[in-house]
Amino acid sequence: MYFGDKSLIIPQFWILFSFVGGLTLLAITGILTAQKVSPELGTQAFMAATVIKLLACLVFVLVFFLKHKVNRPIFMADFFYLYFLNTGFEVYVLLRNLRNQNLK
Repeated sequence: MYFGDKSLIIPQFWILFSFVGGLTLLAITGILTAQKVSPELGTQAFMAATVIKLLACLVFVLVFFLKHKVNRPIFMADFFYLYFLNTGFEVYVLLRNLRNQNLK
């Protein structure tokens, strides 16, 4: 009632949100740690984290579809919304970190 049209969000939305958010947090911390160890590894760590995040999300979607009966178009819309929102946040944080390194 307070969040708008409930037909546009799957009932397990918070499970999906927690998974994608947790993966994004792990990816950002891994990339920032790799950049502190060796600045040349930043790009390679970003690419590796992005591939691992994508593969983990694809496995999650497969398992989720096998375990739960959901409206697939609504699920995919929710999934891509969260995935691209978190990926944009990840890129923003990393670019901001790189900008701070260039000023030094």
